[in-house]
Amino acid sequence: MSVLRRLGQAAVLTAIAGTVGGAAVIAGQAVLARGRRYAQPDLRLAMRASLGDASGPTLRLVLLGDSTALGVGVERVTDTVGGQLALLLTEEPDGRWVELSSVAVSGSRSADLATQVARALVGTRPDVAVILVGGNDAIHFTPPAEAADDLASAVRRLRAAGVAVVVGTCPDLGAARAFAPPLRQILGWQARRLARVQETAVDGVGGVPVDLAAQTGAVFRADAGAYCHDGYHPSADGYRVWAHALLPAVTEAAAVPR
Repeated sequence: MSVLRRLGQAAVLTAIAGTVGGAAVIAGQAVLARGRRYAQPDLRLAMRASLGDASGPTLRLVLLGDSTALGVGVERVTDTVGGQLALLLTEEPDGRWVELSSVAVSGSRSADLATQVARALVGTRPDVAVILVGGNDAIHFTPPAEAADDLASAVRRLRAAGVAVVVGTCPDLGAARAFAPPLRQILGWQARRLARVQETAVDGVGGVPVDLAAQTGAVFRADAGAYCHDGYHPSADGYRVWAHALLPAVTEAAAVPR
């Protein structure tokens, strides 16, 4: 994963550090973070899966976004955020049959969503799309307004095709143990900036934003087990926390006739 490739070039780091020495510390931390061994994508996680009662109403659910939407950090589809969300949907009173798919690509930023939307709309139209994106934008210091515009464009296209859209906004990078302080705090600040702009942009084009940082950040800060071995991608437990946070919005979106 190309983590923090441009971090040393960001003028904001020097401003926050306040001194040349502080900036040097942060640059060193960026180098260490870039050299860490991160969990790698498993293409099996992008395979289609069907869960639930085949006699129940069908819900076609598609995941778009970055490595967290794909499920990097776990080995089974049912442990990904999409898989766990699908399982939760099958346990609801109406006993849904969930057809789950993913077009997410590890390392994606908001600008990469256009291609994913095109792929998601090939063939049978999904009923609900869940987008998880923003972490890579925050790490690479993509201007929040630019990233939010790309996200809004993706949501707008899906809505125009009749797909309900739920967006998990940028998670709490200030909890990620892959980054040492003060770099962790800087990335947390950038992630919060982005999440606020994402929420406004998604709401403005008919999507439903879910503030993952506000709803789940405390869990990730308190429990190292919410992350997989690399301290950056969620573990099965972490993805379960996200799935529960997303469930109310997805359930409501699925209930809207199309």
